[in-house]
Amino acid sequence: MYKIRTMNAISPLGISILEKHGCAVKPDIENPEALLIRSADLHHTEFWPELLCIGRAGAGVNNIPLDTCSEKGIVVFNAPGANADATKEMVIFEMLLASRDILGSIEWVKSIAGKGDEIPALVEKGKSAFAGPEICGKSLGVIGLGAVGALVANTALQLGMTVRGYDPYMSVEAAWRLSREVIHVDYAEEIFRSSDYISLNVPYTESTHHLIDATALSYMRDGVRIMNESRAEVVDDDAMLAAIASGKVGKYVTDFPNEKLIGQKNVI
Repeated sequence: MYKIRTMNAISPLGISILEKHGCAVKPDIENPEALLIRSADLHHTEFWPELLCIGRAGAGVNNIPLDTCSEKGIVVFNAPGANADATKEMVIFEMLLASRDILGSIEWVKSIAGKGDEIPALVEKGKSAFAGPEICGKSLGVIGLGAVGALVANTALQLGMTVRGYDPYMSVEAAWRLSREVIHVDYAEEIFRSSDYISLNVPYTESTHHLIDATALSYMRDGVRIMNESRAEVVDDDAMLAAIASGKVGKYVTDFPNEKLIGQKNVI
């Protein structure tokens, strides 16, 4: 029986499959042969001699010390594409949040509670304050055309957008998934200059650290809307906040809040 320690919440369905194969899967197992993680940071973990492998329930492995694992003979697995559909849906949802002030409208409606028969007229008069651009007919730039990026690009086409994609490392498998209507560009700068919306779908590596910095932002259209389902470090937060303050960025939607970003206007 192999002992597997879970360090994040893992779907019971996945755990049950491992248990059917004779594995003991628990969060408190001592000196397990395997770790099963999502976002747990292992960079400061002292690995024990019994550890044979680490399974990452997701694509990115920047939270795992690969060099240390290589030295100790610990095999690292990941699962690219396992949550691709869910993440694609999040990106599309974020694009809509970036277009209309949906969150502001919800809070405003709460503020008129108790107005009784006046509410319909107040709504009719006030709702225009929360309007925004339609995404149909706009240009989306997708940076990273892996499992998630390809799905985002294909879905955006169905929504009536012009879609450009940039990925210097695109695999043959990813190319097969991608619609022929997606315009392939050779440089990220082309995405920056031509897009009304930009979706970041790259892993975090040394080469993607602060991919979106002050220089990249300077190339972009005024009012661009950026969705980050990649990693926090792909975006330079200080440069992003300056671009929002100047109006260069209309909205920034990110799955990675921090002290700098929370509460900032036009950051979701």
